Amino acid sequence: MGTTGFRRGRDGTVTMVVPADEAPVLRGLLEQLAEMVAPEDPLDDDPLAAMVGIGSQTTAPEDPVLARLFPDAYRDDEEKSGEFRRYTEHSLREAKLANARTAMATLDAPGTDHQLTDAEVHAWLGSLNDLRLALGTKLDVTEEWHEQAAELDHDDPTLVLFSVYDWLSVLQELLVRCLR
Repeated sequence: MGTTGFRRGRDGTVTMVVPADEAPVLRGLLEQLAEMVAPEDPLDDDPLAAMVGIGSQTTAPEDPVLARLFPDAYRDDEEKSGEFRRYTEHSLREAKLANARTAMATLDAPGTDHQLTDAEVHAWLGSLNDLRLALGTKLDVTEEWHEQAAELDHDDPTLVLFSVYDWLSVLQELLVRCLR
């Protein structure tokens, strides 16, 4: 991996380049992300509350990855966090799901070079960030993650995940640079 990337044209447009052999890897990651963040909790029973997206979930997810993607708003106040979560988590999940779906849709376009709209750029930014957070949580990444990876045996399957994490980090950095 390593030939996928983003570049900014002189006219300000952002183009994503995804070789045919790397597109399925990105698509698979995005599909997993979409499945993970899809809203699970039912909306509030009150029709008005449901209409504006108020959910019923008031506790942090037990899965560490989901807890990282949907953290408590108030670390020291469980009640306030629960109330905040009830008002926001469902719509946050929908937004993350929409980002992943938008990013996947750009991969469906023919060819390897894809000119992105502003909405697609922001969807990719959000999805890359979410993918890195999810994978980083699974790997228990620290600031010294390069050292963590270097200490692994060459046949350790976790090494591949660190490579994917690095690849996603590079992609995110390239995309952020396009926005400067």
